[in-house]
This record gives sequence, C-alpha cells and structure tokens, in this order.
Amino acid sequence: MTLPKMQYQLSHVLPYFEEAADHAHHGYFAFNNASLQLLYINPAVEIIFNRSIAEISTKPESILEMVHPDDREHVIEAYRGIKKGKRKVLEFRINSAEKELRWLKVAWYSNNKEAVVVGVVEDITSRRENEDLMKKFASKKDSVLEILSHDLAGPLTKIKGAASLMTEELERHNHPMLEKMVNMIEETTERSIRLIREFVKHEFIQSKNSILIKERENIVDTMREIMEQYNGSAREVHKKFKFTTSQKSIFLEMDAYKINQVVNNLISNAIKFTRDEGQISVALEERKDTVLLSVADDGIGIPAKYHKSLFERFTEARRPGLKGEPSVGLGMSIIKTIVEWHGGKIWLHSVENEGTTFYIELPKE
Repeated sequence: MTLPKMQYQLSHVLPYFEEAADHAHHGYFAFNNASLQLLYINPAVEIIFNRSIAEISTKPESILEMVHPDDREHVIEAYRGIKKGKRKVLEFRINSAEKELRWLKVAWYSNNKEAVVVGVVEDITSRRENEDLMKKFASKKDSVLEILSHDLAGPLTKIKGAASLMTEELERHNHPMLEKMVNMIEETTERSIRLIREFVKHEFIQSKNSILIKERENIVDTMREIMEQYNGSAREVHKKFKFTTSQKSIFLEMDAYKINQVVNNLISNAIKFTRDEGQISVALEERKDTVLLSVADDGIGIPAKYHKSLFERFTEARRPGLKGEPSVGLGMSIIKTIVEWHGGKIWLHSVENEGTTFYIELPKE
C-alpha cells in the first residue's frame, strides 16, 4: 500500500477512532508541548480526574497539583524526558476531590519535531491495592516461615540430641524395645528438621526462577513491614531488632518481593549466628542516585578466609548455626544474583566475635 493511499484511508477512519475513544474507559489526550494547549481529551479523562473538560482545558496545571507530593518530582522528570522525544510509562498517585488516594498509569509519547504529546491514562487503583496486599502478605509469609523455622527447628534439635544420649545409655542396659522407640523419636525429629529447612529453602530458591518485575516502590515501607514482623517475634527468637532510615520515604525501582526475600534471608542468617539477646539492625540511607541498605548483627562473625568465597555457589563458608541450624548453601549466591539483577552490588564487613554487616547498594532507577 502506498503512503498517500494509507494516509487517505487513515483520515477516512479517524472519525471512527474518535468515536471509539469517546466511549472508552481509558483516558486519551493530546496537547501541544510548546503552547501547553490541549488538542484533545476524551470523556474518560473527566471521570478519572473528576474535572470537567473546560476546567482541564483552561487550567491544565491543576492536574499536576493533584499528584501526590512524593510522586510529583517523579512525574515532572518523566515529562522532561517526554519533551526530548522519549516514550514513557509511569505509575503515580493522585489525591482525588474526595480525599481518596488513587493510582494512575500513564503511557505517553512526544513527537519532538511537532511538539505534540499524546497519551493514555488508566485508573489502576484496584490493581495496585491488590498487588500491595499480596506483597504485604508475601512479606509476612517469608518472615513467618523464617521465624517458625527457628522456633521449631531449635526444640526439635534439642529433642534429637536428648534422644541420641538416651540411645547410648540404653545400649548399655540392653532394652531393645525402649531403644527402638528412642530411635524412632530421633529419626522423626531429624526428618521434621530436614522438612522444615527444605521448605524454607525451596521458597527462597524459587525466587531465582521467577521473572524480575520492577516497580517504583517506597523501600522504607517495605522494610518497616518486615521489621514489624520480626519485632513481634523478638521474644520467641531471643533477639532484639532495630530499624533506622535517613528519610521517611525513599523511592526506587525494584522487585519488592525479591528484595523482601533477600532481606529475610540475611536476617535469618543473622539470627542463626547471633547469641541470645543479641541485636540485629536494618538501616536505609538515601544517596544521590542510589539507596544503601544494610543488615547488621553483633554475632560471632565470619572468618576472614571465607569473605571472598561467601557469595559463590556451595561455598566452603557454609556452616551450621549456633543451635545446629543447617545452611541452605545456595542462599548467598542467590542473594548476589537478585541484587545484580537490580543493577546493584553487595559486600560485607565482618570481624569474628564482633559481628557482621552486609551492605546492598541499589540504583534508584
């Protein structure tokens, strides 16, 4: 098909596109980037922003005023990119007239030569609320699994140890029936300990096989939810937990579920190698283009000879916890992989009998 013929057919069907847009649930808009004049908006835009077409046309800057303060700079930066002819899809929050917080998704594009910006806006509030709820429960699930694994594996290990001592004693007194029963207790506890650890290990390893889905998230909220879960179980695991942050809100592009698993795994290791009543701290520091996350403990530390190989698969640094908890082995290599998927880096500082701190630096975008 020749270009003139295609242009003729496009102009012929354009009224039908406009008719479809007028009845669509998504909002469609076009405006002149130089004069800041609206060229077109469909009725759905009125519904999404709860503003009349006349109001939006006469005062387009009122839309920016609706954007949540924490997201406003993010939207402005995206707009600056659009002015340079870039395509952009972003999600942000607005404060509606009813004082309700709503989520919008905007996909827009600018023809730099003609200074025209066109885009589609969609209300994704329900989707984001469902995703946030799922992330919250996923985070709690991982924290609870780690806490339960310590709560259950600890007593079972003691029962197994007591059963082993009883077996040795019974062998001297020749009680075959009692010896058989004690052996059964020992085997059952061993199987239960292995089952608990295999389940936790499987949940973590699965994260490496799933797709990375990065979204703009407030990492402060994410970390606070994790630490609230551990603080609620501080008495059970006999540890103290502390969380600090340089800012109330720190936004970056990340897969919240995978970062949750990274932090949960680091805290789990800290619990294993920190004595009772010791302290485990998680801290966030916002930098210019990155965010620094640290997980620190005052436990037994990691011998210097293992520092270089710690993040390797099946590293020699594997060792049981202070209460006999087994090591996953793959844990640290998976953590490093997830961090690198985010374009970040991980390192540690550790001194034997003083403690260990893991540092993770993640780019904001």
